[in-house]
Amino acid sequence: MNSLIGTYECKADAKGRLMLPAALKKQLTPVLQNGFVLKRAVFQPCLELYPMAEWEILMRKVNTLNRFKKKNNDFIRRFTAGVKIIDVDTNGRLLIPKDLTVFASISKNVVVSSAINIVEIWDKDKYEQAIDNATVDFADLAEEVMGQDEDGDGVS
Repeated sequence: MNSLIGTYECKADAKGRLMLPAALKKQLTPVLQNGFVLKRAVFQPCLELYPMAEWEILMRKVNTLNRFKKKNNDFIRRFTAGVKIIDVDTNGRLLIPKDLTVFASISKNVVVSSAINIVEIWDKDKYEQAIDNATVDFADLAEEVMGQDEDGDGVS
């Protein structure tokens, strides 16, 4: 799958259904029939929507962990807590289960943001807050993550 592109504002209805923005739905068309996995994000109060193929790649990595180590077992339990299989209906909507809606504090206004090979689903206010908080140190973070050294280890 190619990298997903775009950040979109949309609305969730009272039942927790979210209409995928047309531009994002178009990008996801090749994987729509395979379904998705929706889970709690690890580092932020948002949800992560994985196309099934991307989820299976991730699960192959997780499955290599030695389950006879307590911290690995604890990680697996926490990482997969609240995981749900999700389908997009014929109208292009996905239903966000109540427990995940509560976790991400999703109300009516939602931001759907591409994150390379997955989609993040945020409450709009929480998304704006996370972006504002990250602005201060983003230059340092970009240099540390992408800059590396001049030996070709960084991205140019």
